Amino acid sequence: MNPVIPVFGDLTDPELHHWLTALGNAIPGERFMALAEMTAEQKQRATFAIVANPHPSLLQQCPNLIWVQSLWAGVEKLLATFQQTDIKLVRLIDPGLANTMAEAVLTWSLYLHRQMHIYRQQQLNHTWQPLPYVAPEDRIVTLLGLGELGRAAAESLIKQGFQVRGWSRQVKQIQGVHCFHGSEQLQAALDGADIAICLLPLTPQTQGLIDTPRLGMLKPGACLINFARGAIVDDQALLASLESGHLAHAVLDVFMTEPLPKDHPYWRHQQVTVLPHISAQTRADTACKVVARNIRQYRRDAVISDAVDFTRGY
Repeated sequence: MNPVIPVFGDLTDPELHHWLTALGNAIPGERFMALAEMTAEQKQRATFAIVANPHPSLLQQCPNLIWVQSLWAGVEKLLATFQQTDIKLVRLIDPGLANTMAEAVLTWSLYLHRQMHIYRQQQLNHTWQPLPYVAPEDRIVTLLGLGELGRAAAESLIKQGFQVRGWSRQVKQIQGVHCFHGSEQLQAALDGADIAICLLPLTPQTQGLIDTPRLGMLKPGACLINFARGAIVDDQALLASLESGHLAHAVLDVFMTEPLPKDHPYWRHQQVTVLPHISAQTRADTACKVVARNIRQYRRDAVISDAVDFTRGY
């Protein structure tokens, strides 16, 4: 019989129970248990685990781990811990998550494209003022990040008729997308864009990437959507750009500190939409299919899929 697979991390008891049930249903031939309920022998025998941003001390309870599967797509909180071990870290690459993100990107791009942010403010001011219509093909939307999430988002925007640009660290080719890559082509990707959407992973290279000079590359009156990580955007630079009128609006789903502190200026800023980190929530039903595939592949071929490259940070 295969060893028990521990499940642990930053999860409430109801969340943990939900994941244990979903994993058991997705992979009936495996046994999943909460780490706290496992015996010392079961912990010794465990060679891989399912985790959600666990405290490093929890990993030490299973001294023979070879790899762990993260339940989240973002792994920046885990990098420092795993770089000090020989344990492979596998991030969640879930097509279901990509579809959810594409839906959110299209939703809020259309919100900004149809100038709903302006109509909302006009309502608050009791102003009846129709605005000129702009066709999607006359809007430039730049996606920063062309991984699985970015690719799905690009496809949804193309179907809607937008001019879509994309920027990534390495060369990418996506039909219908004008792709740019590398730091030397970032300005070309941003220059004159109407809407910029951040879907980048948080790495030392992307931290603070969206700063005053890069915001200045966008078209006057442009809008920003950040569905990646809060630390990629310089908050003070963004607020200054909004106050100057260069940027018209920002839709923010991620922040340096979450939940967003109640005294943060974003809450009361008329040109900012605050979302509670909901643009692409992990769905247990689709995530467990990915986890099941990775486990079966490891059991069959000893292959560890989608392991994080610590030099890149994702």
